[in-house]
Order: sequence, then structure tokens, then C-alpha cells
Amino acid sequence: MVESDTIKLLRECDAGIKMGVSSINEVLGYVRDEDLGACLTVCRNEHNELQGEIQSLLHRYHDDGKDPNPAAKGMSWIKTNAKLIMDESDHTIADLMTDGCNMGVKSLNRYLNQYPAADEETKDIAKKLIRIEEKLTEQVQRFL
Repeated sequence: MVESDTIKLLRECDAGIKMGVSSINEVLGYVRDEDLGACLTVCRNEHNELQGEIQSLLHRYHDDGKDPNPAAKGMSWIKTNAKLIMDESDHTIADLMTDGCNMGVKSLNRYLNQYPAADEETKDIAKKLIRIEEKLTEQVQRFL
């Protein structure tokens, strides 16, 4: 049970990071304010660093990880591009990032509850990812 829950939680963290990095990459070209761009770049780098840890653990369990749900990724892409077509502002980017981070935090907390037998190292990774998402939400508030 521990190994099963651990792998499942690692997969969800992997998919969440891939979704987050993809979303940041989609909006970075529209950013005007250097501080906002720096916040997003730092967050993306933190995601990539954490993904390295996750990939290492998944490799230990002989698992390839998980890609984001194609429907969720597609809907995110449509929402992002539709909003940016209407308003290419830092405000719009901050709004999109806040929504995405909030959804990520909600999902990660749900997965922590859903996979309680996951090992502590994996739970700590999920909690670290939650903190990264919460930090970005806080940092972009001034652009809303």
C-alpha cells in the first residue's frame, strides 16, 4: 500500500509540475513587468528542480510518471489564449497564474488526502510544491 500510494502521489506531482511549467511558458512572452517575469522564471526553475527529484524517485520505482490530463491541458490553453487575446496585460497574466496555482494547491491537497500511505519523502515533495504555488500566488497579487 505504501509503495502504491507513493507512486500515485509522485505521478500527480509530476503531472502538476508539467502543467505549471507549460502554463508559465505560455505566458512568459506576454509579460511586460520585469519583476513579474522574474517571479515566473524563478517559479518555473523551482518546478523544474523539484521535477528532477520526482523523476529520480519515480525511476527508483521503475515508473515513467504522468503527463497532465489532455482535456485539462487543452482547456487551460484555450482559457489562457482567449484571455490574452482580449487583454495582453500583466494583470491578466497574474489572474491566470493565480487561478492555476489555486487549482494546483487544491488538487495537491486532495491527493495528499487520497494517498495517505505515501512515504514521508513523497508527501514532503507534494507539500513543497504546494508552498511554491502559494508563494507565486502571493507574489503576483500586486499585479492583479
